Order: sequence, then C-alpha cells, then structure tokens
Amino acid sequence: MATPEKRTAIEDFKRATSSTMRVLALAEDEIEVVFGPDPARMDGNTARLQMPARNLPANEVAQIRGEADTMALRKRHHDAKTHRKLSPRSKTARAVFDAVEQVRCEALGSRARAGVADNLQAALEEQCRRKGYARMTEVEAGQLPDVLAMLAREAMTGQSVPADAKTLVDQMRAKVSESAMQSMANLNNSAHDQTEFANMVHELLQELELEAEFADESDDQEEGEQSEDQQESESDESGESDETSSMSAEGEMDSSDSDDSSMEEGEMDMDADAALGEDEMDGSTTPQQRPSDRSNSGAAMYRPYTIAYDEIVMAEALCDEDELGRLRHHLDQQLAAMQGVVTRLANRLQRKLMAQQTRSWDFDLEEGMLDTARLARVVANPTHALTYKMEREIEFRDTVVTLLIDNSGSMRGRPITVAAMCADIMARTLERCGVRVEILGFTTRAWKGGQSREKWLSEGKPPNPGRLNDLRHIIYKEADAPWRRARRNLGLMLREGILKENIDGEALLWAHSRIVNRSEDRRILMVISDGAPVDDSTLSVNPGNYLEKHLRDAIEYIEKRSPVELIAIGIGHDVTRYYRKAVTIFDADQLGGAMMAQLTGLFDDERTRPKAGKRR
Repeated sequence: MATPEKRTAIEDFKRATSSTMRVLALAEDEIEVVFGPDPARMDGNTARLQMPARNLPANEVAQIRGEADTMALRKRHHDAKTHRKLSPRSKTARAVFDAVEQVRCEALGSRARAGVADNLQAALEEQCRRKGYARMTEVEAGQLPDVLAMLAREAMTGQSVPADAKTLVDQMRAKVSESAMQSMANLNNSAHDQTEFANMVHELLQELELEAEFADESDDQEEGEQSEDQQESESDESGESDETSSMSAEGEMDSSDSDDSSMEEGEMDMDADAALGEDEMDGSTTPQQRPSDRSNSGAAMYRPYTIAYDEIVMAEALCDEDELGRLRHHLDQQLAAMQGVVTRLANRLQRKLMAQQTRSWDFDLEEGMLDTARLARVVANPTHALTYKMEREIEFRDTVVTLLIDNSGSMRGRPITVAAMCADIMARTLERCGVRVEILGFTTRAWKGGQSREKWLSEGKPPNPGRLNDLRHIIYKEADAPWRRARRNLGLMLREGILKENIDGEALLWAHSRIVNRSEDRRILMVISDGAPVDDSTLSVNPGNYLEKHLRDAIEYIEKRSPVELIAIGIGHDVTRYYRKAVTIFDADQLGGAMMAQLTGLFDDERTRPKAGKRR
C-alpha cells in the first residue's frame, strides 16, 4: 500500500537528517533532534526541525536539511562565552555581529562540503521568501543585520544572493564603502579563529559607522545607576511581577492615571518627530517613516530585546498540505451554519460598491459623445444641439483592505472560528467588487518568552530589556493573491498551538508598513482583536503599561500622520479607548455584521458616514 511506503520514506528522512546533524556538529551523544510543526530553532541541546510533507518535495527537503546544517555548524564552530564577551553594546551592532558570526560558522562548513553549501543556500532562499524581501524596496532597520550578513556571506563564500533579496542587497552594496567591502572579504582569512574574527568584525562595524564597543567595557557609572532597576527585575522573576510592574510604571510615568498620562506624553513624543512625515499627509503614497518606538523616559523606551528570532511567515509554511486541507474542510463545515446571515450582509456591501462603480451619464448636452438613442431627433432636425451625452466621473477609488486578526490564545474557540469565516467571506465579496484584500495574523512563537528571553537570561538579565518574546506574523493571503489560491490558508487559524500571545503595537506597524506602500488610491486597515496587548515575559520585567503605551503610540501615528484609514473591532473588549474609528461587540457571532457595517460606512459619502465609535 502507498501509505506505509510514504511513512517509511519520512521516517528514513528523519533518521538520516538527525544522524547527519549529529555527525556534522561533532556531538553525536549531545543533540536531541525533534520534528514538529514549528519553524526550526535550537533550544539548548535540542534541535527542533519542521516536519516535512508526506510526499517529501525536493525544495522542502533541501530547506530542512539546510536548517539542520545551520544549527549543527553553529554548535560545532561557535563558542557562546567568547561571543558574549566580545559582543558590541549597541543593539544594532550586536544584531549585525550575531548575524555575521553565523555566516562564519556556515562558511566553515560549506567550504569542504558542496552538499552542505547547497542546503544552506536553499534554507536562506526560504528564509528570504518567508520574510517577504521580494516585496521590499528599501532596507529598514529590522532588515539591516540580514542584508549585511548576506553581503558578508557573498564576500566570504562566493555564493550568490537569493533572488528575493537581491534588490535589498544591491541597494546596501551601493551604500557600503569600498574599504568596508574589502573588510568583508578579509573576514575569510580569520574564519577559523573566533576571537580574531570578532575583532575584524568590530573594525567592519566601525567602517559601517555602527557602535562597536565591547560588552564588558560598559561604564561603571551607568551600571551603578541601573542597579536598583536590576533588583526590581530580579524580584519580578521571584513571582511579584504585578506589584513590581506597577511600582516601576509609577516611577517611570510619574502619574497615577497611566492611561491618560501615557497618551498625552506619547503625543508629545510623537510631535517631536513631526518633521519626518508631516508633509506627506496630502494623499501622497510616499512611504512614511515609522514612529520612533519611544516612551516618556529612557527606562520605558519601547524596543525589542532582539529581533533575531522574529519571523514573518506564510501560512502554508506552518502546516503540511494534508492538515491544511483538513482544517479548511472544518472551516467550510462551520461556514455552512453561519454563511446565510453573513452572506446577506456581504451581498449588501457588494451592491453598494458595485453601484458606486456603475457607469452613469448626463444627457441632452451640446457637446460630448453622440447619443445613439436620439438619432431620430438628428434626422428630424439636424440643427438640434442637445443630442450628446457625457459619462460622469466615478467617485469610487481604487481600494485595498488589510484585515489584521489577533491570533492570541484568548481568541481560541468561537472567536477565532468566526474571525476566519468572516475574513473568508469578506475576501470573496471584496474581490468580486475589484477591491484587493490582504489577510494577516499576529501572535508569538512561544508562551511566556521564547529564545529572546533565553538570550536575555544568558546575558545576565540586563534591566529594562524591552520586548522579551519572539514575534510571529502570519500572512494568510497577500493583497495580490486571488482568494481561490489562498482559501486553504485561512483554516490555519483553527490549528491547535498557533494561538499564543499578542503584541499589538508591532503587529499594527507591520501591517501598516505593508499597506502604506501599495499603489491604490485608498488604503484601509481593519484590526480585529479581543483584548489589550499581553505578553507575560515582557510585562514581568517592564512597566505594567509597556505594551499598551506602544500600541497607543502606533495608533496615534497611523491616525494622525498616515494616509491609511484605520478602523478596529473589539470582541468583548472596549477598543474605542484606543482607536478613533472603532466598534465593540460582545458576541463573536456579531463580528460579520460589524465588519460589513464598518466597511459600508467607510464607502459612504462623508455627509452620510456614521459618526458612532469615534472618541468625543
């Protein structure tokens, strides 16, 4: 039978990959290899790899092997203690330092093994595809470490840059000086000595005008000033996180009413950056600068502790084809019960949009196009002037809609099922009307902190670390992809284990960065969430309103400085205190109607657009 053969092939692949990884790492008795649904990562001596599809497609096999080789080579050639000692203090420089160190490990492995080189190339190509580098036109701060690492990799190994990242890499290549490019090429000479290699990377960072101070050269005075915060951070770990967070928040915010004061102070901070994008608010499609992730004081400044473990992933990459089909079938079964109500609302929205696009004419004009319906009038009286018509200008503008759906654990059950169904029906409805739709989700890769927290703990728990979890931003449907090609992906929302914690501010800025660069005249971003941002790992060592404050800053930036129209729907949670255009529902089954009502209101004329949901 076919099924046992496929199962045997998968088991053979898993055994071969595990054995090869242990041999390549020179740690046959130390590494435990586990296959599962989550993306590849290394937790201590446990290597976690993605489970391959049953038919073992060649590109997927090469990708998994490449990820296994990446972890094995780092295990073999990397010394964590040396790396920690020589790391720069600056976060940007440290991220670049980490990325180039990984390039060193991979270069050592690919030199002598052509197969390893091919596997690493396949893994890198998949990574670039997941992060959406093909759609990016400018190198942002978040992509800087990856792009510089690919430049260093090209210089050290001679391997080509993945096609998806070529635009970004070429852009960076034009900005980097010749001396810096030569320094990248010289890195190859010291690849076997981690300490010497690190020193050369520091020289490279200086040429790139990035901070390159050693971690253990920190200022004693600064450490003394931070010692009190360090004690508070440690007490959080002992279980008094709520009280300590409240005290910290009061100390940093200097106010008993954190919501109102944080909002006012956030506005002051954002006004300081007005020059970045104020002039672009006249309907321009020029990409806007993201708001500076700042709060009212240095200790409360919003920042991720590390972005090395964050991911932007296509939905189909998180699940094999068979399970994705099963989840979609389950979603279709749920749709059968609810489709009647939502479909009626969707048809109403469709009629409104199609009516706005219907051609209309002015008749009996003295000039324009000849009106064939009045040809008899021309024959009867050739001198009659009112025999022309002219088409009216259509007010309906080219539009794109992004649905950003909260994929947190609190959405589990009926809320996420209804959200998936509504997103499905909405995508079909708007597509029929010529409106492009993008469907995105946001969650984290782990509960209560992932590799980011482990990195923070291993580095001595520095105070005020910022965000301490690994982001997972999911693309269910791209704006340019037809619904029929992306429909299976929406079933992933029903998969157990996907829904974890929610960091709304960064997700909102991510979704905004995708839609603001679109060419459509009108861009609408709709957020669906059931609560305030929550991440236990982050909030245990930062002020209690840390994530909420950043969310308010992100919302304020989009609402005041961006051409994107932002609306929100809260499920059982009052989102009107965050968003100017928002509605709160208390039953997930009301979501379909709320979505349609909000979009219908947006497409109404300004004179008739409803005012409900706006802050007074």
